[in-house]
Amino acid sequence: MLSAARAAARNSTALSLNEDPTHFFSTRAGHRVTRDELIAWVDQYAGTQVRELIVNVNAQRTAFDSRVWTPFWKGYDPDGPDGQPLFASLPPAGQKAFRAWIHTAWQMNEERLDHIALWLRRAREKGLSPWVSIRMNDLHNVEDERHPLHSDFWRAHPEFRRIPYRGEMRDKALDFGREEVRDYTFSLIDEVAARYSFDGIELDWMRHGFHFGPGREDEGRAHLNRFMARVRRRVGRRKIAVRVPPHPESSLRLGLDAVTWAREGNCDYVVPTNFWRTADTGMPIRLWRQLLPEACLLGAGLELGLNPYVGSRMLGGKPFGYNSLATVRGAAAAYLFEGANRIYLFNYMDSQTALEDMGEYPALLREPGSLATLRDKPRRHVVTYTDTWAPGEPAAALLPARMEAQTWRAFRLAVGPVNRDLKPVLRLGVEGEAAQWSARVNGALTERGGKAGPERPWPDCPVWTFGIPANALHDGDCVVEVTAASPGAVQWVEIAFQPVA
Repeated sequence: MLSAARAAARNSTALSLNEDPTHFFSTRAGHRVTRDELIAWVDQYAGTQVRELIVNVNAQRTAFDSRVWTPFWKGYDPDGPDGQPLFASLPPAGQKAFRAWIHTAWQMNEERLDHIALWLRRAREKGLSPWVSIRMNDLHNVEDERHPLHSDFWRAHPEFRRIPYRGEMRDKALDFGREEVRDYTFSLIDEVAARYSFDGIELDWMRHGFHFGPGREDEGRAHLNRFMARVRRRVGRRKIAVRVPPHPESSLRLGLDAVTWAREGNCDYVVPTNFWRTADTGMPIRLWRQLLPEACLLGAGLELGLNPYVGSRMLGGKPFGYNSLATVRGAAAAYLFEGANRIYLFNYMDSQTALEDMGEYPALLREPGSLATLRDKPRRHVVTYTDTWAPGEPAAALLPARMEAQTWRAFRLAVGPVNRDLKPVLRLGVEGEAAQWSARVNGALTERGGKAGPERPWPDCPVWTFGIPANALHDGDCVVEVTAASPGAVQWVEIAFQPVA
């Protein structure tokens, strides 16, 4: 049974924020970084809802002068041309851009500015919990075998890759069924644990999510269960977090048995999450909460993107939609209501890889970590999709939904706690003429309205509004039933809570 103090800690909610290994270098390139600038980066998160400040230390290469892995700047000649061997495989514009941030990383190392150590120390001084994150199998730019991001180990050992008979991105991941790969990865964990003072270490299994050949995941799962026990012995009483796929069964089928890791005491914090292009607003948070031990923290991973389905187009034909403050509020309210202890922000950094409207960034850091601070805020709940499935699993998605005349489809949205002081509106993005279509929410007929104007994120199709009766909504899941009066395709489904005019 949990003590009162541990139960209070488990039930409290907050934000976790991940800073990736190259963002600071690339966004501060072109000038000499100083200690004061590094401190200022941490200080922007002090006094916010961010509790765990999670500093990622590596991709295939490391952001510090590692003795066991390849640092980002290995092979860089500060006096050489942009086209020097490290950057030779890139086009001229890419050479210049990469050289700029690699130079910044090199400069910081030359001046012994270990930003990771400084950030962790400053975070603790400012009341934040300092964490480090290890990317377990990063695959950025593997389509270019000579790309400057690749490690010496990955280049030297093509025989250690997950699928040797294909050449797609995920095929080129390192195979954790190989003892050499597990030992190589553990060497970085061991080095980071010895070098840095932190409250917790995250093993990011979602960068990039596939670690065994198809059909070898059961054997792999046993390997990783032992690996996680090895990590526990190394880090001792410091916390361990893991990022894993959104669905427990898919995670298990990929060899990532987070439930067993938590039950055996080898993991303290589990973060189910989508991989990249979109946040998954339909993650089974309640199921995760039931499966995990009471003492294990549960974080809901929130990616920066928001797209309704694979291949969808957003306003203006763009392939990528960004979450806004309103859609983050919606996802967070649902996740917290279903039992998450943390909203985990991934790719929500302070520039470039960030919200489209950075004027919303201060509120992003101060609102979505608690139902209390979300209660009276306008928010949007949008149907998206899961982007990570084990090989051979059916990849389920609600959208796009093609409909003939007089047919109907149902869509389920988690909306969290309903605030009766806000006005609920159903929005349907439809390819085709939907002026006579009808919709029900939890069985109640809605009032058909007109077309809605864009509010980013927004689909690249007409969006129709439907007024929801005040007594139709309830806390938790809501079901939208759409009946087509004419042929068409539903491409967007949203319930928005708006201020009463």
